[in-house]
Amino acid sequence: MVWVRAEYAGALAVVSTWIAALVPWNITYSTGVSGGSVLFVRFPFFQIRYAYGVPTARGVSVSDPLSATAFQAGQTIQAAYQVWSVGALVLALAVVFSFLYYRYEERVEDGPVDPVRLLGGLLTLTGLLLAASTYLLVTRGFPGLPLPVGVILLFVFGGLLLTVDRT
Repeated sequence: MVWVRAEYAGALAVVSTWIAALVPWNITYSTGVSGGSVLFVRFPFFQIRYAYGVPTARGVSVSDPLSATAFQAGQTIQAAYQVWSVGALVLALAVVFSFLYYRYEERVEDGPVDPVRLLGGLLTLTGLLLAASTYLLVTRGFPGLPLPVGVILLFVFGGLLLTVDRT
């Protein structure tokens, strides 16, 4: 059974990459944090933190992976944030390549590497890194249950692109 026809594989690769960059990879709701609760919505390139009833925290805070990692310096979950930063870098490379592929499709198609497979591999690698980051959040004592919404999507998109019939 063919999920995607060969002539649409390039478009699917580009759009999948763009969607992956826009969907949150992790959503975590934590209760009992200094008498309140905190909702983390982590996108590949930034996180939004909503704090409810936490007297020492701003209501809404936005940070990128590097500043979020720096904020967690010395904490047990710092490794999770470091892995997230690497995942964001891999996805950034995929997004840049997808824009080049979109703009210069014929030249990229004629190159030495199949662009659909390359984007599939980059999305799968990003999924693996963000899954590892989720695992580290869970096992290193971060309160709440992280829902890896975008991680699942990354694996679906990566798997589709890696297995698409290009003939």
